[in-house]
Amino acid sequence: MMKRAFMALATFGGAMATALGAYGAHGLTKVAPPHLVESFNTAVMYQFFHCLLLMAVALWMRSNSSRLLVWAGSLVVLGMLGFSGSIYALVLAGTKGIGLITPMGGILLMVGWMLLFAAVWRWERVS
Repeated sequence: MMKRAFMALATFGGAMATALGAYGAHGLTKVAPPHLVESFNTAVMYQFFHCLLLMAVALWMRSNSSRLLVWAGSLVVLGMLGFSGSIYALVLAGTKGIGLITPMGGILLMVGWMLLFAAVWRWERVS
């Protein structure tokens, strides 16, 4: 169940990152200052990388039912929403009151990566 949800979120997120990246490269540069365009592009890049990570987690879950993978994937999803989503909101809507969400999203991404490390460590010991 979760592997299908993670794969669906990863592929949809990848499509959205492609569209947002195109907008950031072509439309946003006409209406936003360079530092905001740079922040926007950073959010797109992080979204792409973490969509690929989420796909890898979903594929790994086909052969490993570890709860660590479920938690890692869940935190990656929440982290992407928090990190990239808050930057998109800041740049596109001028929402300044969500400044703490960006670093919290980054922390969730890091914890997701560390849970994957723990899953690898455990997987290697069990195999």
